[in-house]
Amino acid sequence: MKRTIGIILTLIGLVSTTITGMQVLEDSDSFNVLGLDVVVSQADYTPFIISVVVLIVGVVLWVGSRRS
Repeated sequence: MKRTIGIILTLIGLVSTTITGMQVLEDSDSFNVLGLDVVVSQADYTPFIISVVVLIVGVVLWVGSRRS
Protein backbone atom coordinates (compact mmCIF):
# COMPACT_ATOMS: atom_id res chain seq x y z
CA MET A 1 0.00 0.00 0.00
CA LYS A 2 2.81 2.43 0.90
CA ARG A 3 4.51 1.56 -2.39
CA THR A 4 1.39 2.39 -4.43
CA ILE A 5 0.85 5.69 -2.62
CA GLY A 6 4.55 6.51 -3.02
CA ILE A 7 4.43 5.86 -6.78
CA ILE A 8 1.28 7.95 -7.20
CA LEU A 9 2.69 10.86 -5.15
CA THR A 10 5.97 10.67 -7.05
CA LEU A 11 4.22 10.86 -10.43
CA ILE A 12 1.94 13.70 -9.30
CA GLY A 13 4.89 15.56 -7.79
CA LEU A 14 6.99 15.09 -10.92
CA VAL A 15 4.29 16.39 -13.25
CA SER A 16 3.30 19.31 -11.03
CA THR A 17 6.95 20.27 -10.40
CA THR A 18 7.54 20.36 -14.14
CA ILE A 19 4.45 22.47 -14.81
CA THR A 20 4.98 24.92 -11.95
CA GLY A 21 8.70 25.12 -12.72
CA MET A 22 7.93 26.19 -16.28
CA GLN A 23 5.52 28.83 -14.96
CA VAL A 24 8.21 30.17 -12.59
CA LEU A 25 10.64 30.42 -15.50
CA GLU A 26 8.06 32.25 -17.61
CA ASP A 27 7.44 34.77 -14.83
CA SER A 28 11.14 35.63 -14.59
CA ASP A 29 12.57 38.51 -16.61
CA SER A 30 16.23 39.11 -17.30
CA PHE A 31 17.97 42.18 -18.63
CA ASN A 32 21.51 43.37 -19.12
CA VAL A 33 22.93 46.24 -17.05
CA LEU A 34 26.55 47.31 -17.57
CA GLY A 35 27.46 43.87 -18.84
CA LEU A 36 25.76 42.02 -15.97
CA ASP A 37 22.76 39.79 -16.51
CA VAL A 38 20.10 40.71 -13.91
CA VAL A 39 17.16 38.36 -13.31
CA VAL A 40 13.97 39.66 -11.72
CA SER A 41 11.36 37.12 -10.66
CA GLN A 42 7.73 37.98 -10.02
CA ALA A 43 6.68 34.37 -9.69
CA ASP A 44 4.74 32.80 -6.87
CA TYR A 45 6.98 30.03 -5.54
CA THR A 46 4.39 28.45 -3.22
CA PRO A 47 2.95 25.96 -5.76
CA PHE A 48 6.48 25.02 -6.84
CA ILE A 49 7.59 24.37 -3.26
CA ILE A 50 4.48 22.29 -2.54
CA SER A 51 5.10 20.25 -5.71
CA VAL A 52 8.69 19.54 -4.69
CA VAL A 53 7.56 18.50 -1.19
CA VAL A 54 4.97 16.10 -2.67
CA LEU A 55 7.67 14.67 -4.95
CA ILE A 56 10.07 14.14 -2.03
CA VAL A 57 7.38 12.52 0.15
CA GLY A 58 6.44 10.21 -2.71
CA VAL A 59 10.05 9.13 -3.25
CA VAL A 60 10.56 8.56 0.49
CA LEU A 61 7.43 6.39 0.71
CA TRP A 62 8.37 4.48 -2.43
CA VAL A 63 11.94 3.78 -1.33
CA GLY A 64 10.88 3.11 2.25
CA SER A 65 8.42 0.44 1.13
CA ARG A 66 11.20 -1.48 -0.62
CA ARG A 67 13.25 -1.76 2.59
CA SER A 68 10.38 -3.08 4.70
